[in-house]
Amino acid sequence: MLMIPGPVEFEPQVLQALGAPTTSHTAPDFIASFGNSLHMMKKVWECPDGQAFIMAGSGTLAMDMAGANLIEPGDKALVISTGYFGERYAELLKRYGANVSILRSEPGETIPVSVIEKALKKDKYKLMTFTHVDTSTAVRVDPKPIGELGRKYNVLTVLDGVCSIAGEEMSQAEWGIDIALTASQKAIGVPPGLALLIASPKAMEAWKNRKTPVGNYYCDWTNWLPIMQAYEEGRPSYFGTPPVNLIVALEVSLRMILEEGMEGRVARHKTLATEFRQKIIDMGFQLLPVNEAYAANTLSAIYFPKHITGSDFMASMAKSDVIIAPGLLPELKSKYFRVGHMGSVNRSDIVSTLAAIEKSISQLKNLP
Repeated sequence: MLMIPGPVEFEPQVLQALGAPTTSHTAPDFIASFGNSLHMMKKVWECPDGQAFIMAGSGTLAMDMAGANLIEPGDKALVISTGYFGERYAELLKRYGANVSILRSEPGETIPVSVIEKALKKDKYKLMTFTHVDTSTAVRVDPKPIGELGRKYNVLTVLDGVCSIAGEEMSQAEWGIDIALTASQKAIGVPPGLALLIASPKAMEAWKNRKTPVGNYYCDWTNWLPIMQAYEEGRPSYFGTPPVNLIVALEVSLRMILEEGMEGRVARHKTLATEFRQKIIDMGFQLLPVNEAYAANTLSAIYFPKHITGSDFMASMAKSDVIIAPGLLPELKSKYFRVGHMGSVNRSDIVSTLAAIEKSISQLKNLP
């Protein structure tokens, strides 16, 4: 059983769609699937007036697309970093010539809204990025006040939702988030290979008003916007061949997500995550997030007990039928592990994972 922070376990209907015979990217049934997926993304993101993009690539490509289209050389960008992926975004933006300032939290913590506002008052930024749930720390950031600050100071806001969208609360339009992006293999519930992004009208206007060409040919919205518009309107179009089977599988998964209902889906993730964390604490573990309010509903980051080495624990878990992930944050990676609980996860999966963890701990305690 795969209990890592992505790829996750997938619903049988999604895998069935993935394994169907591949059709043409201009076939009527595929055009309908692509168009339906774009429309359903707007419902999941809760951004009806946004422009959806579906690309062949990973979540990093979605991050790259936002940076490439919105940053011009010399633009100032503020990165709110709560872990590994905040640092990655800073490096990405620098490649496009941005002057980047970083607000870094201590491991397991977030940046206070007052600190963010102080930075926005001090300097004029074009773009501000933050990671909704950082996969390296399992820390969740509240997007609403950041979106409000973006509006107040006229800064474009980019939400990295790779490990959050379809598992955490998401109201892109209401919160004033200009870019919200994710990847297919996490809470969206589709095998790896799709970069998914919705841009607000404000973000699209900023792109249209660029004074320099986009510095990435593959990511340039000049090439991809006509493709997305065509599929939304039920017409075939071409710039690069889309991953046909993955998009058909995406349509299936998005439909299942909306049938569950976003409110119910978020509540399910929250309930299971809360139960998992409480059991983990009861077993004597300590969580990396320092406050329950910061703990994500899509994954957990857990310190190894002091009397057990991480390598021994991971080796013991590898013998079980439950696969978990090691730490990722460079300065702490040998001190903690991560468990994903998103997408199609259910209570039985949580129980099985806890049993495997408890068994491994018990065995290691009894070693001479």
